[in-house]
Amino acid sequence: MNKVGYQIIHLHAHLPYVRHQGYDPKFLEESWLNEAILETYIPLILMFRKLKFEQVNFKISMTFTPSLLSMLGDEYLQKNFLNYLEKLIELSNKEVKRTTFDPHLNYLSNYYLEKFIEYKKVFLDLNQSIVEGFKEFVLSGNLEVITCTATHCFLPLFESEPSTVHAQIKIGKKVHKEFWGIEPRGIWLAECGYYSGVEKFLADQGIRYFFVDTHAIANSIPKPKYNVFAPVEVGSGVFAFARDIQSSSQVWSSIHGYPGDVRYREYYRDIGFDLEYDYIKNYVHPSGIRINTGIKYQRITGKSNYKEYYKPDWAIEACGLHAEDFLKSRIVQSEKLKSENGQTPIIVSPYDAELFGHWWYEGPTFLEFLFKKIHFDQNKIETIHPMQAIGQVGKIQSVKMGFASWGEDGYADVWLNRGNSWIYRHMFECTIMMEALVYQYKNTKDETKRRILNQMARELLLLQSSDWAFIMRMGTMVNYAEKRVKIHTNLFFKLHEELISSSPNLDYVAEIEKENPIFPNIKFEDFINNSNKN
Repeated sequence: MNKVGYQIIHLHAHLPYVRHQGYDPKFLEESWLNEAILETYIPLILMFRKLKFEQVNFKISMTFTPSLLSMLGDEYLQKNFLNYLEKLIELSNKEVKRTTFDPHLNYLSNYYLEKFIEYKKVFLDLNQSIVEGFKEFVLSGNLEVITCTATHCFLPLFESEPSTVHAQIKIGKKVHKEFWGIEPRGIWLAECGYYSGVEKFLADQGIRYFFVDTHAIANSIPKPKYNVFAPVEVGSGVFAFARDIQSSSQVWSSIHGYPGDVRYREYYRDIGFDLEYDYIKNYVHPSGIRINTGIKYQRITGKSNYKEYYKPDWAIEACGLHAEDFLKSRIVQSEKLKSENGQTPIIVSPYDAELFGHWWYEGPTFLEFLFKKIHFDQNKIETIHPMQAIGQVGKIQSVKMGFASWGEDGYADVWLNRGNSWIYRHMFECTIMMEALVYQYKNTKDETKRRILNQMARELLLLQSSDWAFIMRMGTMVNYAEKRVKIHTNLFFKLHEELISSSPNLDYVAEIEKENPIFPNIKFEDFINNSNKN
């Protein structure tokens, strides 16, 4: 039968480039990657494997940002994760012994121990390459992977600097191909940041589609007949897909969203904070800062501080019920939209990947149940990839969209405000200087100058990351974000001094290269923008 709706589920996997080899104690922020691998990426791989084993026909798309890919492929960070996992197994063994007084706690400690041992085996079987784990599903056609701006740069604030817009997109595409072996057909514009004209840069790199927040398409000109339930062409043959508010709120909403169910695991209770320091000190930060270990014994329970024990079977039951509710909601929504519009709707549900597993521990199980229910329990809606969707809809409109993001209030307030505006004078000074230097040296055969310019490009790209402004706005790890801005700015100017020196200090240049080795195949000429000059 004809489908009444098509469902796009997209997970945006991103972390800022955090790599600090040789420091003792280790940087606290390096735990971000460890937690994401442990709680999101490996669980997703295992969930995809289970679906394939059970012959479930599923389609999902994911972003893997170039900065994240660079970290996932880094030997130092891979070893870092393995050490982290071995410490967790050691701690879990201690917990199994400590909790013998309480049968349920003992059950949970054994539960975690078994999980961590399984994850270690998976990681080693993949030769420590998370990318290889996902590549299996790219090759099978279940997973479509797309790229992002190289360092998650928020492009609307760089509209005046076409060399940066060009470089961020071009390098993002190049890194994607290096890791996946295929050209990306889509891109996640960091923070869903769109401005009119960016589609020309995308088309130049062969990018066919991107995602935006709801208001970008809902407020476009002309107002689209199918609202946000069909992709729109925004120029140069590039398509935009908009987030569906209803399906997003069922997961995202802090009030009504599924992850707030009382049966799910409580994120904010962890033995890293709950147990005596002398017992836990070897498993938190050496400076004495308590951190999450990933071992959590409580469920959400309610809104008070009182928390009861986590019961995995209760949480699994909740996942099944929520997956059923999500599916029924999409069927009802699709039937209504098709009846009203006369065209099968495309429902786009994008989420941060780290929501599934890291923030919402049961998130991967919810997705597993959802895909199974879509496959086995009905035939009205179907999961689909964005490129497939473009070919499925009967009529596609061309529209003009204005500036938009998926940040608070929908524009740039998160990334440009009183608390972080000072960073942009540094970014723009370096950006403008880089563009001039690229054209000055574009024909140089001097390998030393090329080497220095390549590292300057790395420092500039890292400086342009949207993460630093976001962290400052959120008020978490602000000192770290401020330091990163200052460090990359200072290194950029230090490298410039070496560039124009008659006898550059190559030992010093090598130290900087070792400190920030992102994008080893970068070429500074990637900043040369030969198109979009109108």
